[in-house]
Amino acid sequence: MKYKLYYWPSIQGRGEFVRLALEEAGADYVDVARRSGRGMGVPALERFLEDDKLTGAPYAPPFLKAGKLIIGQTANILLYLGPRHGLAPRNEAGRLWVNQLQLTIADFVTEVHDTHHPIAGALYYRQQKTKARRRTKYFRAERMPKFLGYFEQVLSGTGRRKRYMAGNTLSYADLSVFQLIAGLRYAFPKTMKRLEPDYPGLTGLHDRIAARPNIAAYLASKRRIPFNQYGIFRHYPELDG
Repeated sequence: MKYKLYYWPSIQGRGEFVRLALEEAGADYVDVARRSGRGMGVPALERFLEDDKLTGAPYAPPFLKAGKLIIGQTANILLYLGPRHGLAPRNEAGRLWVNQLQLTIADFVTEVHDTHHPIAGALYYRQQKTKARRRTKYFRAERMPKFLGYFEQVLSGTGRRKRYMAGNTLSYADLSVFQLIAGLRYAFPKTMKRLEPDYPGLTGLHDRIAARPNIAAYLASKRRIPFNQYGIFRHYPELDG
């Protein structure tokens, strides 16, 4: 099946978690808004969002077209892709566990976003800079260690470190943790340099994912959008303590 991924063309954002899964799986997909031509580009994405006759229309990107299915929400898309491409456990309990991890990652991503936009997404960063600095102070001191500590604990299991979040088999949650670590390193380099020694499992997982052939090829390609000041993970030196 050839998938169509609909997401904004100039940012990694939430769509990157889906891209990583598609790339690791070697799936045949087109990143619609980044292509030109008929039925492509941002207008194609916007037509979906504005179509009030569409059954199951997504609220916002990312969304994935798989045959006749239109699937919205990052975690929901990954829940669909995982078992179809060997990126989720075969049993129901395992699939639910990986989905639970992905939803927790989504919570963390929202908090990352709110460090630079604590009041409203419609305002520019410079319009909420003072509140952003105050919010990020607590984010760095409390929320980052809480989330990272939880994911480190998942990897540690009952004292015996696991290779992946769901055991010894790669899942889409591992790819998403890779993106978290990479993004936090970009946005908060000083803070991450201080915190990372406490989370050897997560840094090791990041490095193993980065070295996987399909992911390594993707990271070196033009398909990987660089981190920038328009996505979720943004680097503002004044927010890094």
